[in-house]
Amino acid sequence: LARERGYTAGTFSFNSGSGRCPTCGGNGFEHVEMQFLSDVYLRCSDCDGKRYRDEILDVKLLGTSPQTGARSIAEVLELTVSEALVFFAEDQDIHRALEPLQAVGLSYLRLGQPVPTLSGGEAQRLKLAGHLAKAAATSKNGNTLFLFDEPTTGLHFDDIAKLLSALRRLLEVGHSLVIIEHNLDVIAAADHIIDLGPEGGEDGGHLICAGTPQQVAANADSHTGAALREYTGAAQRLLSTAPRQRSRRKPASANAIAVHHAREHNLKNVSLEVPRDKLTVITGVSGSGKSTVAFDILFAEGQRRYLESLNAYARQFVQPASRPDVDAIFGIPPTVAIEQRTSRGGRKSTVATTTEIYHFLRLLFVKLGTQYCPDCNVPIEAQSTETILARLLREYRGQTISVFAPLVVARKGYYTDLAKWAAAKGFSSLRVDGELLPTVPWPRLDRFKEHDIELPVGDVRVSASNEGALRELLRRALELGKGMVQVLAQPKTRLRRAPATQLFSTARACTSCGRSFDALDPRLFSYNSKHGWCPSCYGTGVQLEGFDDGQSGEEIWWNEWWEGGTPACPSCDGKRLRPEALAVRFHDHNIAEYTALSVEAAEKWVRDLKLRGREADIARDIIVELRNRLSFLQEVGLSYLTLDRAAPTLSGGEAQRIRLAAQLGSNLRGVCYILDEPTIGLHARDNRMLLDTLSKLEGKGNTIVVVEHDEDTIRRAEYVIDLGPGAGSRGGEVVAAGSVRQLMRTRRSVTGRFLASPLPHPLLARRPIKPRTGAAIAIRGARLNNLKQLNVRIPLQRLICVTGVSGSGKSTLVREVLHENVQRLLAAQRRRKSAKQRLHGCTGLSGTDTFARVLEVDQTPIGKTPRSCPATYVGLWDYIRRLFAETPEARIHGYTPSRFSFNTKGGRCETCEGQGIQRIEMSFLPDVRVACEACDGARFNQETRAIHYKGRSIADVLAMSVDDAVEFFAAHSSLAHALQLLQDVGLGYLTLGQHSPTLSGGEAQRIKLVTELAKAKPAAAQPGRAARRERASATLYVLDEPTVGLHMADVEKLIRVMHRLVDAGNTVVVIEHNLDVIAEADWVIDLGPEGGAQGGRIVAQGTPETVAQRGRRSHTGRILNEFLASRRRKN
Repeated sequence: LARERGYTAGTFSFNSGSGRCPTCGGNGFEHVEMQFLSDVYLRCSDCDGKRYRDEILDVKLLGTSPQTGARSIAEVLELTVSEALVFFAEDQDIHRALEPLQAVGLSYLRLGQPVPTLSGGEAQRLKLAGHLAKAAATSKNGNTLFLFDEPTTGLHFDDIAKLLSALRRLLEVGHSLVIIEHNLDVIAAADHIIDLGPEGGEDGGHLICAGTPQQVAANADSHTGAALREYTGAAQRLLSTAPRQRSRRKPASANAIAVHHAREHNLKNVSLEVPRDKLTVITGVSGSGKSTVAFDILFAEGQRRYLESLNAYARQFVQPASRPDVDAIFGIPPTVAIEQRTSRGGRKSTVATTTEIYHFLRLLFVKLGTQYCPDCNVPIEAQSTETILARLLREYRGQTISVFAPLVVARKGYYTDLAKWAAAKGFSSLRVDGELLPTVPWPRLDRFKEHDIELPVGDVRVSASNEGALRELLRRALELGKGMVQVLAQPKTRLRRAPATQLFSTARACTSCGRSFDALDPRLFSYNSKHGWCPSCYGTGVQLEGFDDGQSGEEIWWNEWWEGGTPACPSCDGKRLRPEALAVRFHDHNIAEYTALSVEAAEKWVRDLKLRGREADIARDIIVELRNRLSFLQEVGLSYLTLDRAAPTLSGGEAQRIRLAAQLGSNLRGVCYILDEPTIGLHARDNRMLLDTLSKLEGKGNTIVVVEHDEDTIRRAEYVIDLGPGAGSRGGEVVAAGSVRQLMRTRRSVTGRFLASPLPHPLLARRPIKPRTGAAIAIRGARLNNLKQLNVRIPLQRLICVTGVSGSGKSTLVREVLHENVQRLLAAQRRRKSAKQRLHGCTGLSGTDTFARVLEVDQTPIGKTPRSCPATYVGLWDYIRRLFAETPEARIHGYTPSRFSFNTKGGRCETCEGQGIQRIEMSFLPDVRVACEACDGARFNQETRAIHYKGRSIADVLAMSVDDAVEFFAAHSSLAHALQLLQDVGLGYLTLGQHSPTLSGGEAQRIKLVTELAKAKPAAAQPGRAARRERASATLYVLDEPTVGLHMADVEKLIRVMHRLVDAGNTVVVIEHNLDVIAEADWVIDLGPEGGAQGGRIVAQGTPETVAQRGRRSHTGRILNEFLASRRRKN
């Protein structure tokens, strides 16, 4: 049959010729590159993996016996070596080629098995079998010298035995073998050994001995001989003696991280142990040293040790942490910190990108998306060479064009080999990033920059008479460019602007307008790549004046410092991507429509996604990764977030839990995770889900260390370390360490006392409220974000707590509707505007005429440089500087208040520029911060420090604690009021000049609260006209989770401060999850029932006791009912 059809031997080759399958090129499979996932190999749909066209498989070959039957070439490739030996038993040539494979133990391999799928041992023996086959074919009496260089590399003992057997086969036919080898089995099997040495390098190069293995083993000067003697003796002992049972007992502290004598910050020579593979909580009052132990010691040391393993070149790009002030740390694994960062992420970061969900969505769209023309909305299809030729003749008639074949599109590298290939083909230049460069000599490209490289195929003038030349150029360019060609019209004059190149493709073009498109690439869907971002907003999705392609979106001025508005980009409608990316669809939706889904909705879409055949094979790993990451986000209580939610709009707690979910998706083992108050922003219902998630992370073999004040988390811990007993200089000691029960029995532990005797409620008697007739702020028709046309009454001169699960609409109602509108109305009153103000997010607002001002305390940081400190932030420092400027000595010298500023020249120390510390750059080592040698950390020069007020210099006052300052400035009411507030919220231990970056999250939050509270002096209610004046000057305080970072003892102090504000005639509205604060409220408004689209409704309101009875509808009510039952004050 083969002869009849004119088939030759080449017809049956799957590497070349016309017989192979044209779809897969004879591979039998389609190779799908999956970027960061394992590549997918799909059986060819045309040949079903058989490598050949159907007509070729009509040809059958008969075996040596009737039992073997007739087989096609594809069926022969499916035979194993042993089966093939039977099938070709009478064909001596084939038998001679296959027999060595059986001799080296590869009889189980299929003839058509791809070589890349072989193991290292199999590949080694396959090469050896090839040599055996050649040796057998060359001569029966061998006369070849074989040289082997360590043939046992990577081989198992059993494979080495088979290798030795094959080597003996070569010897038996008379060949000679010279082997360079270290393996003692091979050395012992040798007929002759040549041992060189005695050492390496200059101390080597001598013949130590030569002879049989026994003779070499007897040589006392040979290291090889000594190894042979020991190896032979060990083998004999192993055979003659029974195995001994080894002790597996580990030292007592082998499964713990041990810290010895830590003195970092306020720690007082502390030694402690953190159990490995367990959940440990580090707790204590705010400022006691928790973050110092967790982050400045455990995390910093784990990270530093990892970075030290990198070479000096790599370390210069990563700023390692400095070595903590500690004698020794043992047993520390690699560490990962999940902190309450002040920065949530850049302008181009979203929930999807942070959790890597977007990476997998991009890959899904690249591999399975359908490309549409953004102009015509028709699917992209292949176009013929004739269609492209017709367009060129029509669009470029009369012009001279350059035709290029694209070889490299936006890839990094030197491309030296590509230049050599082009030169060998006769091309003298390549077009690199729009510029022609010579192939010889080839210039050195920037390997870290993405390059576009095209091959200049030729120039031609487009005309009907030149159609033949144009057709040939086009054919060659398409062949070299693999179906892609670029055309560049040459400018007619030098003054004319260079035209853009136009792409044509035989694979991807619009059938309506003829426009060609590049192959789909993950960068097309990236906000951070010029290939994908919207040309107007550069991937931010919003209009930012001054933002361009040179900005990354991570810069601080676009985030923390940005005060302008952020309207959606009109070009992409906030979708961040260019039209070509948004025109790609998967199951009728583009990628922006999928990222607009909430986590919960996206998880349901992935779960219900039905894929079959090729789609299912390609998307298998992608779907698993998407499902895992979405479920992790749900487990940490973030099911209400949309995937395209911008990172800067997230709260600190949300951002931290997103990073936690990303770590869950990483599947790391043996890591120490350090978390900073992960329960922040979490409803009590979600707390339990989070704790289950942490247990799951621990169950994978990780160590979990949590800095936390939350009572449920502490009670759930397997080990608790309580630091204290006080804060600042009064803390820094390990008060207790062990189980929760042990902690409760320790008298010195403030945490233990509060766990054993929790705060009873109510602390003060409830203030009466008339729900319908009492004075109140009335909000009507609140409909912003997910709010569902709410009508809300907020009683005046009361403590109001707004509660609900995360995403239920609390911040929208309180901060955006209530606070923003009251602020606008009060501003209009001050400007004496009588015109009706337009309300934001609601249809009506009344009851605000009694307020003189509204103050908001949110969770933004107070400062990130050493120039910021409590005294400057609260506003004390200007008054203190004036006091020093008014002293007689200062007047004599003519000093003004600016002389006593450490931010301006004159009085400050110029060596450190008033910072008190100096940063010494250490190149690839961590920078070192030391006290300024000139001022010894005092910040001021000697002349300024010579001025004294009440016996203290300005530097002495900076170093003064709040507790000392209260007494020192008692006569100055302006200072005393703010200092007393700092003391009341538990910050008496802080120094006035403490650098802001060293403050804990709880300390920074309370300083901001005090700053707002200090703006008005609360006074007791007065009768008559004075009382009316007092009510008219009342303040509306809006607090967003003020208990963040507070210990249970500090929460009580905060509650009493809020009660004092209300008693002074003010109204306090608090967004809070802390049950102690909720239980103290006069009125509770609970939103829900869930987050996102399922929230935005009032599910319960009233006194805490009333809400507690609404447990069926309200998650807060159910948990509050249990809480009040255990905490009710006993009369």
